[in-house]
Amino acid sequence: MNVKIKWLRDKIKNMNMQGMIVSNPVNIKYLTNIDAEGILLLTRKENIYITDGRYIEHVQSTLTIDDEIIVTDIRSISQEDFENFFLFCENVGFEENYVTYAKYKEYMHKYKINSLVETENIIEKQRMIKDEKEIENIKKACEITDNCFTHILSYIKKGMTEKQVAEEIERYFKQNGADGLAFDTIVASGINSSMPHAIPTDKKIESGDIITIDFGCKYNGYCSDMTRTIFVDFVQDYIKPVYELVLKNQTKALRELRDGAISKNISKIVESDFNVNNYDLIHALGHSLGLEIHEMPTLSSRSEQILKENMIITDEPGIYIPGKFGVRIEDTLLITKNGAERLTKSNKDYIII
Repeated sequence: MNVKIKWLRDKIKNMNMQGMIVSNPVNIKYLTNIDAEGILLLTRKENIYITDGRYIEHVQSTLTIDDEIIVTDIRSISQEDFENFFLFCENVGFEENYVTYAKYKEYMHKYKINSLVETENIIEKQRMIKDEKEIENIKKACEITDNCFTHILSYIKKGMTEKQVAEEIERYFKQNGADGLAFDTIVASGINSSMPHAIPTDKKIESGDIITIDFGCKYNGYCSDMTRTIFVDFVQDYIKPVYELVLKNQTKALRELRDGAISKNISKIVESDFNVNNYDLIHALGHSLGLEIHEMPTLSSRSEQILKENMIITDEPGIYIPGKFGVRIEDTLLITKNGAERLTKSNKDYIII
């Protein structure tokens, strides 16, 4: 049997559930590698994937005999069939953080379920620890991202717009082995860099500009994430102390991140140093990533999460001065027993183009 589904069956059994409805497409992909519209049912004896007839062939080509998943066209299922899927199941799990109340009522009516039970993010929590294949996919995504950064440094010219740079990043990813973007690219120059989630604009890049580039790609569905802050022609003197403070704390956090570390403690170290210098860390120090760009856990001063070997997280302190400029430096990291391995390896010293 598919080892991930076997794990999930054992888990829900221990939670006194006799079945589960998996409807979050990211969790379905994690469990089965299926990347098509549909829903996965774990019934008492069978694993059933219900999909639209348009996707049957694609789904069947994705699965192997070892997956032990029955693929069914929704048009062939009668109301009586729906009601029999969870027959004699006292408790059936569902993904309460994904399913709407309307969908919850639909499940209750369609499947005639005695009790739909919250599963408390059991799949998302399992996704926090990456297996060997997932790690290799993320490493490849990070390698493509590093190569893209090398390319973009030679591409950017004064007079180009932020949008042009962002479009070139997307073009590079698509033409160099990536599935596409992991998230909407941020290219923020000059005063626009003071906005952590700036959207690329028609602003032209000028001499003396600071440019924050936050970008990542997907490879086999898995994400990378990296931010670098670079400079055009020269570095303004008033920016240097801020850049050095961010880089120092990004490096300091990297040294502290390891199996057994508590994310709250590391975040507080960075926050404290920022505060001493009259700055604030206005967002989390980092986050996990995988099939999604933001996954559990989050690294922040409010998180009690203990880091574990083979988690993949980001380390991304930033300082933003409204109306002036911002600096963020970010790497994707693999947590190991003895530390953290940088998966994004691009230079973090002053980069002047």
